Amino acid sequence: MTLRPSLLFLFGLMTIAALPAQAAVSSADQAAAWREQARALEHGEGVTRDTEAAVALYCQAAVAGDTLARYNLGWIYANGRGVPRDDAQAAYFFQLAANQGDEPSRNMLAIVGQQTRKPTCVAQIEIKHAAEQQAIVLRAAEAANSAEREALDNRYKALIDNAQRRQIYAIVQRLAPEYGIHPALAVALIRAESNFDPQAVSEKNAQGLMQLIPETAARFRVKKPFDPEQNIRGGMAYLRWLLAYFQGDVDLTVAAYNAGEGAVNRFGGVPPYPETRGYIKRIREVFHLPTHPFDERITAPSPMLRVLVAKPRT
Repeated sequence: MTLRPSLLFLFGLMTIAALPAQAAVSSADQAAAWREQARALEHGEGVTRDTEAAVALYCQAAVAGDTLARYNLGWIYANGRGVPRDDAQAAYFFQLAANQGDEPSRNMLAIVGQQTRKPTCVAQIEIKHAAEQQAIVLRAAEAANSAEREALDNRYKALIDNAQRRQIYAIVQRLAPEYGIHPALAVALIRAESNFDPQAVSEKNAQGLMQLIPETAARFRVKKPFDPEQNIRGGMAYLRWLLAYFQGDVDLTVAAYNAGEGAVNRFGGVPPYPETRGYIKRIREVFHLPTHPFDERITAPSPMLRVLVAKPRT
């Protein structure tokens, strides 16, 4: 009789569901329950005899570490009881039980031989367990990401606390998808650059909400730097370019926005300027994710990228 993987999965799920849903039930108790259900099916005790289902349940118990289930499966394969006789698969289960100190299994190994082969049912259960573990990891990662997104949203949206900032934020929300920029990063830069003042001018003549110097404004076709929408468009265009240039590395991107990409390349990382290092810390107060999605079509990466990424951060 050939054991179908789909049936193995089905019986595995059915029997797991049939067990008492108690956190206190140990894995050993669960394995013993599978083994007893398998024994009943093997011998037709109170249920219709079904060797195939019995083997599936024995296999669940054997993988879970039940010594008697391992011996019973070895015996079934050694004697061809409802399955084709297979000494190598029998030896596999006898060896597992013998490793646990089971003397009858050691004696059976002398009969079936030492050559072992992993049975199909074991491989299928291992695949199922691996998939379950992966699903657990993915769910945990998704929960962490969800919590991180919620914390990020709470952090930057808390800054939008008056009518003028709400007007500015409305522009950010509308333009952010067009430029592929997370609104939180744009808000963090606006806060650090101008503290939401559309008319801000620095000592170096950086202008407007995202403090565009005249060269940068011209580079990204900003003709009215004190117009909030034009300024934000120019700032986001520059930010999008920097993200592509530094392959989504937020610290390098932010450092370059403050000090210029040439300075980042020249120093092989974040420049040692107190202003730039303080600037990065200020951005991190709002947007502390280390990477940001980027569009590689915008520009080729920095020729110094390997050095920049490998260099330890302080």
